[in-house]
Amino acid sequence: QVQLVESGGGLVQAGGSLRLSCATSGRTLSSYLMGWFRQAAGKEREFVGGINGNGGSTYYADSVKGRFTISRDNAKRTVYLQMNSLKPEDTAVYYCAADRRFMDVIRGPLSSSGMDYWGKGTLVTVSS
Repeated sequence: QVQLVESGGGLVQAGGSLRLSCATSGRTLSSYLMGWFRQAAGKEREFVGGINGNGGSTYYADSVKGRFTISRDNAKRTVYLQMNSLKPEDTAVYYCAADRRFMDVIRGPLSSSGMDYWGKGTLVTVSS
């Protein structure tokens, strides 16, 4: 089992940057496929990006590709989401999630229903 705690959210102007962190505890982080998801008010939770256990494969939603970058430091048991060129439509609660599946290459979006563990989320607000 793994516990997840997100941090780094806040208020930022459009065009700005934020880095979210997902601190984990429990089993070895490299055992988990990790994903970032977000949920805007009144909308369903959506996939943002994913990273495999050793960090060698990432996959992003089209809406964030080229602006967001996921990385992980397994020694520090932390996963990051660097968000650049933020837009008002990026406003949402961002969630970190872990999946026990092994995936050498991530070939498509991760399904939220397939993730095993979730953090409580951190709010990102982008003002215009």
